[in-house]
Amino acid sequence: MTDKLSKDQRSRLMAKVRNKNTKPEMLVRKALFGYGFRYRLHVKSLPGTPDIVLPKYKTVIFVNGCFWHAHLGCRRAKLPESNRAFWEEKIHHNVERDKKTNQELEIKSWKVITVWECETKDMSALSRKLNFLIKDNI
Repeated sequence: MTDKLSKDQRSRLMAKVRNKNTKPEMLVRKALFGYGFRYRLHVKSLPGTPDIVLPKYKTVIFVNGCFWHAHLGCRRAKLPESNRAFWEEKIHHNVERDKKTNQELEIKSWKVITVWECETKDMSALSRKLNFLIKDNI
């Protein structure tokens, strides 16, 4: 099946997909701030430019979209039927890049936490998870 949009239309649509300050990221930041944590955003000097950096605790948090980073077992991670080979390669590349980034950060003694987009749907559960993760990783 071919794409219903022209190349220009598809390009404009994909350009609107945000990679910073997304709603899930904002929810995680709000929860962290509520717990009294202070953080830096999108630190370019660290591998992978983490979404949230807690320098005091040498901890980084990536807020990953379930589709874009292939969240296993999540219904949001389902690949489209059209142009499947392209999406499989694209998502596979993202997952491999994530693994490499996490390894680089861990080599530099940074703790890495990944919060998935689907985990931000319930604020009380998100707050409990973040509290548990932070205490466990600090």
